[in-house]
Amino acid sequence: MRRVVLCGVSAAAASLAAARTASALAPVSTAAAVRLSSSASSASCASSASSASSASSASSPSSLLQPHHRHHHRCHLRLLNGQQWRGVSTSTAAAAPPSSSSGEEHGPLMLHPKFWQTLDDSGGPAHFWGEQARRHITWYHDFHTVQHHDTDRGIVSWFLGGILNASCASNCGRCNNVIPVVKPTNYSELHAHSANSQLHLKLAGVKQVSYSELHAQVCKLANVLKLAGVKKGDRVCLYMPMTPYVVYAMLACARIGAVHSVVFAGFSATSLRSRILDAGCKVVITADEAVRGGKRIPLRQTVADALASDGCADLVSTVLVQRRTGVEGGLRAGDIDLIDAMAKERPYCEPEMLFSEEPLFMLYTSGSTGQPKGLVHSTAGYMTQAAVTHRAIFDYQPGDVYACVADVGWITGHSYVVYGPLANGATTLLFESIPTYPDSGRYWEMVERYGINQFFTTPTAIRRLMKDADEFVTKYDRSSLRVLGSAGEPLNPEAWKWYHNVVGDGRCDIIDSWWQTETGAPMLAPLVGTNNHKPGAAMQPFFGITPAILNDDVRSAVLRACVYRNPSMARTIHGDHERYTSTYWGVYPGYYFTGDGARRDEDGHLWITGRVDDVINVSGHRMGTAEIESALLEHGGVAEAAVVGYPHDVKGQGVYAYVILKAGERVTAETADELKAAVRRSIGGLAVPDVIQITPDLPKTRSGKIMRRILRKIAANQYDDLGDVTTLSNPEAVTAIIDDHKAIHA
Repeated sequence: MRRVVLCGVSAAAASLAAARTASALAPVSTAAAVRLSSSASSASCASSASSASSASSASSPSSLLQPHHRHHHRCHLRLLNGQQWRGVSTSTAAAAPPSSSSGEEHGPLMLHPKFWQTLDDSGGPAHFWGEQARRHITWYHDFHTVQHHDTDRGIVSWFLGGILNASCASNCGRCNNVIPVVKPTNYSELHAHSANSQLHLKLAGVKQVSYSELHAQVCKLANVLKLAGVKKGDRVCLYMPMTPYVVYAMLACARIGAVHSVVFAGFSATSLRSRILDAGCKVVITADEAVRGGKRIPLRQTVADALASDGCADLVSTVLVQRRTGVEGGLRAGDIDLIDAMAKERPYCEPEMLFSEEPLFMLYTSGSTGQPKGLVHSTAGYMTQAAVTHRAIFDYQPGDVYACVADVGWITGHSYVVYGPLANGATTLLFESIPTYPDSGRYWEMVERYGINQFFTTPTAIRRLMKDADEFVTKYDRSSLRVLGSAGEPLNPEAWKWYHNVVGDGRCDIIDSWWQTETGAPMLAPLVGTNNHKPGAAMQPFFGITPAILNDDVRSAVLRACVYRNPSMARTIHGDHERYTSTYWGVYPGYYFTGDGARRDEDGHLWITGRVDDVINVSGHRMGTAEIESALLEHGGVAEAAVVGYPHDVKGQGVYAYVILKAGERVTAETADELKAAVRRSIGGLAVPDVIQITPDLPKTRSGKIMRRILRKIAANQYDDLGDVTTLSNPEAVTAIIDDHKAIHA
């Protein structure tokens, strides 16, 4: 077996460009958008906190009660002597820090040279992550061992001996003298009313939640959970809309040591029921309704349907309901009104002390068999990597306005709406809508209104918005933007260029990161400030990540992306550790197997070629479907494409392409031939699709990933073996594709 091992940090050793100082944020307003805000003057608050040495050996009982204060929020990454670095350098040699250390000046960010120095065998990733954990996370008791693993048994452990609480590491709590950032706020109330059967939202001003209010609300909700009998280690299901209450609920669970399981508030009752039962949740927190894209979604009714089965009804003892719209009948007999219950509680709750490897949350992701996997993430490792990656990958600086428009029902929302930004004391925006409501300018209107500096979305949203006129983008002021992020699946070159040239005016860094629910944070990402970004490439590993590209046979064209252990990696599959071990650690002993194919170009940059099971064997030649899809997208009329293999009498496997055309493109007798010609020009005749099916939509998960498993079944005429399609964002697309497939092959 041939092996290519790439060292994560040496590949990333490059200079950072100067980042502009963010302008002051003016009061703004918009519908269904809420932000958690931090103080513009919080540097002085941070500088007033006490700082412990980077390695604590205290072991007396009293030392367990005192957190080791770190300047982990609202500060640049610091030198070991505690002073800040500013400026730009391409050297790994130490430079003298500036004479002024007031912390009030804004300037370009420079990471400490150790942040990107080559990780050799004497230090390696363990040394790097150990330093970052002590800089970024508040510890009640320091860890004694950075890492210890036994991958043969699927055991991954980081920061052993450390004691912490994620709600305190997230800057939301006054944890033994750790004072949260406070900002005066201009509060307003959200009103919803019905007129002509349409829901209208009226917001007199933006709903701002200061860190002090966040702390109080989290403590109140934590006390409500305690009254409901929730204890450390219990699982709590959150089926909630994107309002501050879902953040309160996540951190309240963390504060008392409960494990939250967030289920996207759009999944069906069947999907919700299976997750409640698998996790063993005794408490469900939901809302009467959600509001998305101008439509009401009856969440409480869905919960009622999920609990209708005997097993689920017997398990769940308490349902807490947030009054989101106040619809009549939103609360049912036996429900607890969440807002009223919180109003009766004290704004203080002593945080539960957790060892580093105790679980923080579990999150379900679709398995290759269609059976969801409940991935369990631990506290310290996840918090460390979420904080560090948010800080470095998005070049977050004090005063920036950061927006990730993902839902917290997905790992992106966990890491980059909640835990990562809050650990850095960031202003983070919650988005409760869709990108095309009321029109396709929604995102960019928000950018202008809020002065957003970093914007993070999905390739699916980008490709959808590409279909419409550029005027939806260009009519808004986007000059505040510095960084544009994307994650979920590789961003094809055409979409990358549109994102860069149209949205970013050709000046913003595009961060097309690669990661998974299992990894918790990006493994591969470009580095802000370098000018060598390549459209479609995942580029280089993040600091402290050591990837490897492996294959089973030297003659094989399929390379498989693997990595060593990383702190934020999921620790197990709930209730099925054997499946976790065999799926992720059993394919290549000693390596975490991602399931994705990859290649390395002549410059050493990494490209994700798609899932290994998305490889087609045509007449004995193995080809990645992602490459064929990119070739189809080179045709100017294609908005989106998905390629799968299907049984072929002669070739063994044929190439079946599902194609969505851009708005305004007409299907003609020559369309299929033109698309085939585009593939032939880009790759060669062997990759030309045998069948091209033009379709108005593709089946996608709620996070925007195309469900190619379903498309393979349809292409193979296996209509009755599609699995559960109710978790899709658009299950109706499956019916339309089946009808068109039958018509083509009639």
